Amino acid sequence: MAPRYRVTLTDEERKVLEAVTRNGKTGAKKFISARALLLCDAGPDGPAWTVAAAAEALGVTARTIEHLKKRFVEEGLGAALTRKAREKPPRDVTFDGSFEAKLVALACSEAPEGRGRWTVRLLADKAVELNLAPAVSHMTVQRVLKKTNLRLTAVPIGKSDQKGTQRS
Repeated sequence: MAPRYRVTLTDEERKVLEAVTRNGKTGAKKFISARALLLCDAGPDGPAWTVAAAAEALGVTARTIEHLKKRFVEEGLGAALTRKAREKPPRDVTFDGSFEAKLVALACSEAPEGRGRWTVRLLADKAVELNLAPAVSHMTVQRVLKKTNLRLTAVPIGKSDQKGTQRS
């Protein structure tokens, strides 16, 4: 079967790739990609290794080499050496800084009628009731309070610990 993507490097591309492989500060993934392109070069100055031989020599799979060759042919040298940026984050931010500030303010307020202090479950329910968020887990409340060093069981309720002070 004929190779799907044929890598033929220009003199400039070859010099760039050789500089990347000779530089002592290149990351491993970029180094392997550059080395693979140099080995697979089917131009007049290239060694034209097979995909299987290059993969074995570099310690990667043949599929990795094929994908690299495809990116190089279709998108160019820059795309082959660097990873494509994510189009969107892995998930949307649900609870931002303003939510955390409102939650901390709520925790510092007076406890509800008939209660001696706030609990994380009460805070979660109150946050939903006040429309701070459509739904809040008690563990989310706990993480926010822990992040701000706010303890619901501390003697002066709603005070966060200051660094370097001792609790009695």
